[in-house]
Amino acid sequence: MSALETMMPPVRRAAVNGVEIAWYEAGPRTGVPVVLCHGFPELAFSWRHQIKALADAGRWVIAPDQRGYGASGKPANVTDYDIDHLTGDMAALLDHLGVEKAIFCGHDWGGIVVWQMPLIHPSRVAGVIGLNTPFMPRAPADPIAIMRARFGPDMYIVWFQNPDEPEAVLGADTHKTMSFFMRRPAALQAAAQPSASGSTFAFKDLLQQWTGDVDPREPLLTPEELAVFADAFRDGGFFGPVSWYRNFSRNWERAETLPTRIDGIPCLMITAELDAVLPPSAAEHMPAFIGDLETALVRGSGHWTQQEKPDEVNQLILDWLDRRFPK
Repeated sequence: MSALETMMPPVRRAAVNGVEIAWYEAGPRTGVPVVLCHGFPELAFSWRHQIKALADAGRWVIAPDQRGYGASGKPANVTDYDIDHLTGDMAALLDHLGVEKAIFCGHDWGGIVVWQMPLIHPSRVAGVIGLNTPFMPRAPADPIAIMRARFGPDMYIVWFQNPDEPEAVLGADTHKTMSFFMRRPAALQAAAQPSASGSTFAFKDLLQQWTGDVDPREPLLTPEELAVFADAFRDGGFFGPVSWYRNFSRNWERAETLPTRIDGIPCLMITAELDAVLPPSAAEHMPAFIGDLETALVRGSGHWTQQEKPDEVNQLILDWLDRRFPK
């Protein structure tokens, strides 16, 4: 049996919000459920340690493969991956499950989704947990233009705006791609160094030059766990995941009409000490925008916090849930 079969509950599927969403569910169907939203390039499988811990603690937990990923549907248009679709999927999944409100917990891109949920679907949110990804107020200008000017054309989010090439490069060898990304942070800062073109976070250059035998970073996953990610992206491709990034400008335009604060719901922000992409300093502004906020730091973790430091993450989440949402 694969690691997906041995480490995850059975997959469930439903047509919601115009797309088939696959999700994994555990724990008793009582109380306020916790919805775990993964990032890039991840899957619901990224939350395997949290699913077990939450269910063992008597919590109802739901982890979807979000649109474009894993066993979920993969719409063909870039605009099918904007923030209205991504948050709408989560609200529609609650409708399907007969749930009024949930606690949304998100990592990386999933963090963007969960911080937008109370702005776009406020009646569906009981609480928010951000892992690595802080709440980000609307930028003063188009964020792609800002990133292009600051980091150059090869910075991965800017590069992702190009059609076809990013998914071709990432999908050429998904075992290599996922081996490159899923590493512990011993030399994580190298990812932030300028490339030959002068850009930073130029993952295309780094990936194409990369060989695992000279990478000082320790692999994060077992071979069986790595195969789950490599097989999913080999079969599903990267168009959907990359298209999330291709909606940055569209989402920025959409946000002009959205609220600018989150009030009235408890929020938890968990930062990771060694995350070069989303450092703890990126969350320092959050108290000015969130009325009920607690913060915590996971020391020694890079970007893949729920997989690198599962026990610490589980304890922080469960402690907060027990205080703010007692069973």
